[in-house]
Amino acid sequence: MSQSFRTPAKRINPHGAAHAGTGHFIAQRVSAIALAIVLPVFVVTLALSGAPDSFAARSYFASPFGAIVSLLTLTAALYHMRLGLQVVVEDYIHTVATRTALLVLNSLLAAGLWLAAAYALLTLAL
Repeated sequence: MSQSFRTPAKRINPHGAAHAGTGHFIAQRVSAIALAIVLPVFVVTLALSGAPDSFAARSYFASPFGAIVSLLTLTAALYHMRLGLQVVVEDYIHTVATRTALLVLNSLLAAGLWLAAAYALLTLAL
């Protein structure tokens, strides 16, 4: 006879309370690794482009390589920011209405900043 050390609640609901803790943890780590790779590339290539000069900076962001690296960096940074702020809000805001409003605002802010950055890059590239 096999004896289980699981509680009855754990046998019924084996995923725990949130059902997504591991996925969120992995997503945050993947976005951090992406930032660790793409951010130095962005900084070095922007610095080598002669960025204090406005014409050089504009030509960097208008180039396909500069636009892609910039968009990848912004995407990883904003996604990582959204995930990190989500954890803070879920851990420290206990009122359901306030928590929900802040989580929606967090997602809208990240999406809005990404859209503004993508629009600016497209404006420079075209």
